[in-house]
Amino acid sequence: MILFPAIDLKDGQCVRLIEGRMDSATVYSNDPGSMAKLWQDQGAQFIHVVDLDGAFAGQPRNRQSIIQIVQSVQVPVQVGGGIRDLDTITDLLSLGVNRVILGSAAILNPSLIAKACQKYGERVLVGIDAKDGLVAIQGWGETVEKTALELALEMKEVGIQRIVFTDIRRDGKLTGPNLAATGELARDSGLRVIASGGVSSLEDIRQLKKLEPQGVEGAIMGKALYTGAIKLPEALAIARGEG
Repeated sequence: MILFPAIDLKDGQCVRLIEGRMDSATVYSNDPGSMAKLWQDQGAQFIHVVDLDGAFAGQPRNRQSIIQIVQSVQVPVQVGGGIRDLDTITDLLSLGVNRVILGSAAILNPSLIAKACQKYGERVLVGIDAKDGLVAIQGWGETVEKTALELALEMKEVGIQRIVFTDIRRDGKLTGPNLAATGELARDSGLRVIASGGVSSLEDIRQLKKLEPQGVEGAIMGKALYTGAIKLPEALAIARGEG
């Protein structure tokens, strides 16, 4: 199982939010590149980056910070937040980003997902964010009348093979991931799922590891790492099946 330390960017700084609310931001670093290198030095195999300003604006806003992160590490980097057109996807991949994650576009412009998959294959992921079971878009500002599974199956039809699933109610609150919903989504969709939101303890990692046979192939970790609630090397050992 792959663990992804998260770097959430707001005004060029590394922050964490609670339930995606911009007014709840806690700043952890003003040097995203150094933060990425710290996680790499502790054993991270992949870095997860979210352009929070981009998610709300509908287009990337932290391009320089993303460049800084990519240039600071040797491990692959995946980026989401405000990616709504093919030019932006191409630009990010040309910067050295390994994978891009599209969120609102899956609802607002599904044909873009199909074109992106056709052009870039597995380098394109979809982020499915759910609030009380329904999909949330536009920086989590609104929900649509569609379940996470319905959207996942639609995305599978157009070529998506991997999704990032976030239960917004758990995000940034250290209350544990929604294991049942994450496992069900992987099993019922047949897609590979990266869990996001709420990972708070080594026990959470152990429980997610048990879902690996169902298709849960990774987990994104944010606040728990930044607060020291979880030490990355210990979590990585569990992810490898050593703890």
